[in-house]
Order: sequence, then structure tokens, then C-alpha cells
Amino acid sequence: MTTGTFDDDGLQDVSDRVLSDPELTAYRITSHPPEMVPADATRNWMDGTVQRFAYRCTPLSIANGTGWELLVPYAFSATWTGGRQTGDIQIKAEDPDLQGHVDSFAQSHFGEAVLTMQPGYLFRTAPGWALWVRGSPNHQAINVSPLEGIVETDWLPFTFTMNWRFSYPGTVHFRKGDRFCFLTPVPHVALSSIQPRVRDLSDDPELEESYKKWATNRTAFNDRLKAEDPETVRQGWQRHYLRGDPQGGEAPQFHLKKRRMKWPLEE
Repeated sequence: MTTGTFDDDGLQDVSDRVLSDPELTAYRITSHPPEMVPADATRNWMDGTVQRFAYRCTPLSIANGTGWELLVPYAFSATWTGGRQTGDIQIKAEDPDLQGHVDSFAQSHFGEAVLTMQPGYLFRTAPGWALWVRGSPNHQAINVSPLEGIVETDWLPFTFTMNWRFSYPGTVHFRKGDRFCFLTPVPHVALSSIQPRVRDLSDDPELEESYKKWATNRTAFNDRLKAEDPETVRQGWQRHYLRGDPQGGEAPQFHLKKRRMKWPLEE
């Protein structure tokens, strides 16, 4: 994998420099920063689907677990009155004795209905790698939406903030242990060298044939399901993606059924 510098037009001049191996270090900048944990692939709404069928979507579960999460250290509420100024959001600790701690963690810093939370770490990634900072994928929140950013943590000597924006005036509650920030390292420099191409499927006869076999099989399965064929109903769903090959062959080298990120090492 190659990376390079950018010219005046913002286009990447791919050089012979090699993208370094991935690494992630979180330097504590407060005495008690939020807990950093491997991402949890489960979701309450997915648990509640019939027979937990949402977990049959492997890409959904993989996305849920691809990163690390920072957890809210103190329970608090935030109320937006509808104005654009910083004073239009009021933040209140659930435990009044912890108000000072909450004030250090959550603020109305930018105005414009944005609630800001502090990660408590200065993050460092390898050269060419950045952190995609966002809310947890496929996680639903009421009245607030996480803002996303890609932060060049391979050189920044300072930290960033995690921000959520109100949808409409009202109060939101964050419990202790709630996910408030999701971190995924990405090779952001290398991504710029990708040249998308649009082609006809017939340009790749082998892929076209595989697709047609899959489509025929899929249609026949759904037809049998609608007809309540007992064996098809017993199967419930096809497991081509889960197995990693729609033709029933050997799974590809990098196919994943689950994602398990490593726990941070405390040093």
C-alpha cells in the first residue's frame, strides 16, 4: 500500500513511501478519563427484533464492532431551549455532588445546539492513519445526533472533542456507561489514491456468472418461502454471506463472521 503528498490542487501524488503499520495510543490528559472499551456489536433494538433476525446481517454486526468506544463517566442531562448561543444549553448532573466533574466533561462550547463532550485522551496513530470519530454505528438516540469527523491523529499535539447536536428543543439524558464516542482508525492518506471505476458487469464474465447464480438461487428461495415450503421455512434465511461464499465453496481469506477488537493495555 502506498501513500504520498498532496499537490496544490489537493490531488495525491502517490509516492514510493509505504503506509506504516497501524497502531493506536491513547495518552491520558486527565486523572480519570472516560473508560475506553472495545466496541460492543450488540444493539438493544437488534436484540428486540423477531428471533434477533437483525444479527443475521453480518455487515451490520461487523460495523457495530469495528472500533473502540468511550463511555460516559457521569450521568447527566442536557436541555436545549432552542437558541443559538452557548447559554441556551443547560447541563445538570444527576448527582449534584458530581456537578463539577460533569462540567469538566460536558459543555455547551460552540452554541448552535451542539453539546460537547471531552474524550480525556490525546490520541496518536501511525503515520498516514487517522481516527474516524463519530457515534456508535446503528445506535439510535432520541433528539440528538452525533457529529462525525476524521482527525489527523498521526501529527496533532492536541486532542479533539466529541459533539452531539440537538434536533429540536428539549432534554436528553446520558447515563453513566452510555456510549458517547466511537473511534475507528482509517488509512486516510491511502484512501485518496483510490480511483473508482464504473463498468458493465459483463466486463467480468466470471463475476457475472456468479452473480446470476446467486440471483437465481435467491429468487427461488424467496418463492419457496412465500409458498411456505416446510424445509425453506425451517431454514428461515440463507447464509451465503455468513459462510463467505454464495456458491457454497471455501470462504475467502479475509472473510469475518464477527469482529473482536482488543482491549486497551493500561500502562
